[in-house]
Amino acid sequence: MEDLQTLQTELLDRIQGAGDLAALEEIRVATLGKKGRVSLMMRELGQMTPEEKKELGPRLNTLKTTLNAAIAARREALENALLNERLQSEKVDITLPTAPQPEGGIHPITQVIDEVTEIFTEMGFSVAEGPDIEEDFYNFTALNIPEEHPARQMHDTFYLPEDANGKRKVLRTHTSPVQIRTMMAGEPPFRIIAPGRTYRCDSDATHTPMFHQVEALLIDRNIHMGHLKWCIEEFARRFFEVGDIKIRFRPSYFPFTEPSAEVDIGCAFKGDEIAIGEGNDWLEIMGCGMVHPRVMENVGLDPNDYQGFAFGMGLDRIAMLKWGIPDLRDFFAADLRWLKHYGFTALDLPSLSTQGVK
Repeated sequence: MEDLQTLQTELLDRIQGAGDLAALEEIRVATLGKKGRVSLMMRELGQMTPEEKKELGPRLNTLKTTLNAAIAARREALENALLNERLQSEKVDITLPTAPQPEGGIHPITQVIDEVTEIFTEMGFSVAEGPDIEEDFYNFTALNIPEEHPARQMHDTFYLPEDANGKRKVLRTHTSPVQIRTMMAGEPPFRIIAPGRTYRCDSDATHTPMFHQVEALLIDRNIHMGHLKWCIEEFARRFFEVGDIKIRFRPSYFPFTEPSAEVDIGCAFKGDEIAIGEGNDWLEIMGCGMVHPRVMENVGLDPNDYQGFAFGMGLDRIAMLKWGIPDLRDFFAADLRWLKHYGFTALDLPSLSTQGVK
């Protein structure tokens, strides 16, 4: 039988000299496999005398244990070296920006809704919502719009198919139904704005079949046109960020308000630009008026006890005026280049209530 000390030294040197896991596995099989050198020496114990077994048995077991430990240590060292090599070759520099130029942005409509909401909530208004698919009563009848009114015609309104009762719902043509639902669901006073999508059969540079409106409603006792005028002036001053703004009210007609008025703001046309708050030109921005007594009666309120005002404007239109957007249809064109030019970053949060005006 070989000298065990010499054999151990030889095998340990070979184990430490293994350059990769495959070479180490070959050494393990040649040493401790079924036909390995140490395994064969263990088999020879069966042919020895009891005295020889007693002497060589413990030494062989010690050799086997030592070699197993050396192989395990070398395997761990080789695996760690292999892992480190992969980590070095596959590493990612996380200090570099993943998107140096953000592709998306906040849409102007989202921004204008946030800014309008910011202004009116500072005035004490709350936000109310309603369904886009509306019943005739809320969209027309309760708002004092008669059966023969042109707004009810199919060339202006999107009608849905008749239901089992022969009635047809509509895609709401304004957000005024939200005012009706609010008044019928609670008790005065009311002070709400209702922003949202509306739908009409129209499409050109300043009209689209789907657009956005915001309407405001205030119902209380002893409300008059002076309150309405202040509210609109304050909104226009803060939204267009000017210290002084000219506003005029032109008599008009709406079925749901009496008296009714169109609101214009002073401006100046300078080439392709519009300067709000200066000059001798005018731009229409909204319609308004005192809530019609019949509308009050339709929602169960006594017009002798309560009065109120309402006004509404196109959010798309005031966004076009504020940011110089020439074509309304571009709002819905899904053009990333347009959004890069007119869009806002995620950090452009509305702060019109706290910032100074120009």
